[in-house]
Amino acid sequence: MTKSTARMRPTLRTPALLAIALALAPAPACANPDAAQVSRTLAPIRLKHDLPALAGAIVDTRGLVVAGATGVRKRGDTTPATPKDRWHLGSNTKAMTATLAARFVERGRLRMESTLGETFPELAGAMQPAARGITLAQLLTNRSGVPPNPDWGRIHGAGGSLIEQRLRAVAFAGSAPLAFAPGSGTQYSNLGFAMAGAMLERAGRNSWEELLKLQLFIPLGMNDCGFGGVGTPGRIDQPWGHHADGRPADRNGPTADNVPALGPAGTVHCTLESWAEFIADHLRGARGEKASLAPETYRRLHTALPGHDYAYGWANAQRDWAGGTAIHHNGSNTMNFSVAWLAPRRGFAVLVVSNQGGERAERGLDEAASALIQMRLRP
Repeated sequence: MTKSTARMRPTLRTPALLAIALALAPAPACANPDAAQVSRTLAPIRLKHDLPALAGAIVDTRGLVVAGATGVRKRGDTTPATPKDRWHLGSNTKAMTATLAARFVERGRLRMESTLGETFPELAGAMQPAARGITLAQLLTNRSGVPPNPDWGRIHGAGGSLIEQRLRAVAFAGSAPLAFAPGSGTQYSNLGFAMAGAMLERAGRNSWEELLKLQLFIPLGMNDCGFGGVGTPGRIDQPWGHHADGRPADRNGPTADNVPALGPAGTVHCTLESWAEFIADHLRGARGEKASLAPETYRRLHTALPGHDYAYGWANAQRDWAGGTAIHHNGSNTMNFSVAWLAPRRGFAVLVVSNQGGERAERGLDEAASALIQMRLRP
C-alpha cells in the first residue's frame, strides 16, 4: 500500500504465549508428521482464532522437513491455501538484509563500522553530527536512534528510482531528531533497515532487490521469492491479504503492500520451501556446519549485545525447548503475518504464516508455532 499509514509492525514482542502454550498443548498423534498431519494440527488453531488461512513448516539443517496449510486464500471464497503458496514475510525480511550486509562485509565491500557520513559524502554536510557517525551495525541492530518510520507516502510520492527513494530516506534521517545517541539505546526502526539497504546499494551499485536476488536468493536456491504483495491483481491465485478484523484487503497483487522503498525492512514474500532454505542456512551456520558465511559471522548475526535482546535482524530468547537460546522474529505488513523460531542447538526451526494481520493473527501464529515445536520434539 502506498499510504503513509500502512507501515510494518513497529515492535517485536517475545511471546510469552509460546512458552505457555508449549507446556499446555496436547501431544500430537505422530512423531514423524506428514503434510496432512501438520494441516490437521493447524486446522483447529485457525478456527479458534478465526483466520482465513494458516500454514506452517518444520525445517532442519537440510531444509524443509514438512509443511502443511489449512483454510482459504480469501475469506468468502473456497479456493484452499496451500503450503506451496507465496506468503508475505513482513519484517522477517530484516534477517535477509542483515545477511546480505554480512556477505558484503566478508567480501570487504563494507564494514559493519562503516558510517553514513563515509558512505554518503554528498549528504554528510546536511546531516547533524551524530547522524553522520551512525554505523551499519547500529542500523541493523536497531541501535541507531533514527525514527521508526518516515512519511513513506511522501518519500514514495516524490518519485524516482528505489535507490533514489532510499537516499531520500537517508537524507530525512540525517536531519531528523534522534531518540538517543547512536549506540546508547534501542528503538525498533524500519527506517534504519531501509537506510542499511541504501548503504548496500551504494556499495553494490545496484538496487537492494537485485542484490538480494543475486547474493542470497540464487545462491541459496530460494527459487520462489519476490517482493511486495502476492498474486495476480483480481485473481485468487495466491493468499489474499486480510485486515486485523478479518476483512479482505481491497486489492491483491504486487502493489498491495507497503511502499517498495521500505523493502529492506519488510517486503519479501516466499513459499515456505524457499524461506526454509534461508532458515536452514542460518541453522547450519549457527552450528558451525558448512553454510554460506563463516561461523563467526553467524555468531555475530545471531547474538544480541549484553543487556539487549535484538541482534542483526533476529531477536534472542531463552527457551528450554531450544536447549538454550532461541532465535526468532515476526513480521506483518498489517494484512499478513509471519513468525520464525529457530533452535540452533536442536538443529530445527518452525515457520508459521497467515494471510491476516493484527493481534488475532499474532496469537494464532504463536499457538501454531508451539504446536509445531512440540510435534518436532516428541520422541
